[in-house]
Amino acid sequence: MSQKKIIITGALGFIGSCLVSKLNSLGYNNLVVVDDFSKPGEKLNNIEGKIYLDKVGIFELPVWIKEHGDEVGFVFHIGGNSSTVETNKDIFDRYNTEYTRDLWNLCTALHIPFVFTSSAATYGDGSLGYSDKHDLIPLLKPLNLYGESKAIFDTWAIKQENTPPLWAGLKPFNVYGPNEYHKGRMASVIMHFYNQIKDNGQITLFRSHRPEYVDGGQMRDFIYIKDILDIYVHFLNPNITSGIYNAGTGQARTYLDLARTIFKVLNKEENITFIDTPLDIREKYQYFTEADTKKLREVSLHNKKMTSLEDGIEDYVGYLKFHKYL
Repeated sequence: MSQKKIIITGALGFIGSCLVSKLNSLGYNNLVVVDDFSKPGEKLNNIEGKIYLDKVGIFELPVWIKEHGDEVGFVFHIGGNSSTVETNKDIFDRYNTEYTRDLWNLCTALHIPFVFTSSAATYGDGSLGYSDKHDLIPLLKPLNLYGESKAIFDTWAIKQENTPPLWAGLKPFNVYGPNEYHKGRMASVIMHFYNQIKDNGQITLFRSHRPEYVDGGQMRDFIYIKDILDIYVHFLNPNITSGIYNAGTGQARTYLDLARTIFKVLNKEENITFIDTPLDIREKYQYFTEADTKKLREVSLHNKKMTSLEDGIEDYVGYLKFHKYL
């Protein structure tokens, strides 16, 4: 096992903190955790008890890499602004596009493998499908600035002739699991539905405004955090072909499936109500997302079986009940 350091940006966040835990469980303690550590708050609990060598502020990292580049064996860049309702483009330019480009260039110069987080939000309304083929990437039209910032970088990355020795952009679909409690409105619907049942004994879903879908029949590719972590760790393999890869289950499920599973896991009677999809998001609301995972399976050779929605929710509810961290 390599003794060189592994950098993880966004280490206080949902996926980042869980990746720290996953790597620790595999014996990787040579970690450098990167985030904004200046703000006190619940997110600090996400890495409590985790093992790491160094802690670096997000905007100190580029200088740190220049000074310690020969000590670094891998960079997982997971940090950034993930708000789908943020309307300040400058924020996304700085935190997502420009910052990721700076890390890419450093990793290229210092020959460090580089895995960054893109997003399924790049697919927009899904009218072009959900394939991660590179020729499709420049054609995608995201529905918000967050997705646009990710698409801009993906498009830039696939055009580069000078690259890190291995690079990958991973596109998580609808991720749920422990350590997301701090995300508020941006947390998964599983967490929100769990809290609705706890507070009101019911779950509220959007009605369908398209005849081909029943109410609650809208579908998403929900992927459990533990499966996402397996995908990230898989890319530590130096023999993987560089590129953009979807990170989903490849199996869409309905919101009704999800809601009914939560009631079943909690051993509570189903109580599902419906409201109209708000007018301000109705035209942009996605009725279907499903990752095309052919490249992940056949090119990167990731062959681990994904967790079923039922098993994932059952496991996650155990964390939610006791507010445990991964």
